[in-house]
Amino acid sequence: MVRKRGELMKQAGELNPGAMAAILALDAEKVSAICQQASEQVGKQVQIANDNCPGQLVISGDEAALTAAMTMAEGAGARKVVKLPITIAAHSPLMASAAEAFAEAVDNTPIAPPQVPVIANVTAVPLTTVDEIRTELKAQLTSPVRWTESVQYLLAQGVDTFVEVGPKDVLLSLVKRIDRKAKRIKFE
Repeated sequence: MVRKRGELMKQAGELNPGAMAAILALDAEKVSAICQQASEQVGKQVQIANDNCPGQLVISGDEAALTAAMTMAEGAGARKVVKLPITIAAHSPLMASAAEAFAEAVDNTPIAPPQVPVIANVTAVPLTTVDEIRTELKAQLTSPVRWTESVQYLLAQGVDTFVEVGPKDVLLSLVKRIDRKAKRIKFE
């Protein structure tokens, strides 16, 4: 499914080119309002794609709307606005064609009931059934990743240790910015 998702996102990006940008030091409410204003001004869609941690958001959408939003964010006092070196608008409505095709792949892939709850990117709540997992997988291509809320949910449930496996510690760095007291462990 991961390979299929990547292929479909690439195709959607070729069909509906877009862009993404990181915005630092503005809150989600302000960035959401900026995206709404830019979308209305340009007549094309841009939205928050990733809420990584307080003060670090990524926006995604049509390039003209994204450029307008970047200018507005700079004017609103963003510490930094950086266009990402990517030609697709992940987690935005420009991925709708990929989402439709991916939904079919999700429906045709056997998925076992989870042994432990999985925290959803789209809803930031636990997924405990196969139907919930399927719904989440289908929605994530066009919906924002709510990482901050996902981590906050886990912290509220008493989770105090986060483990990241891989060559980098990107997610643990975000966890640290969400809650400095959280224990962080990295394995390569």
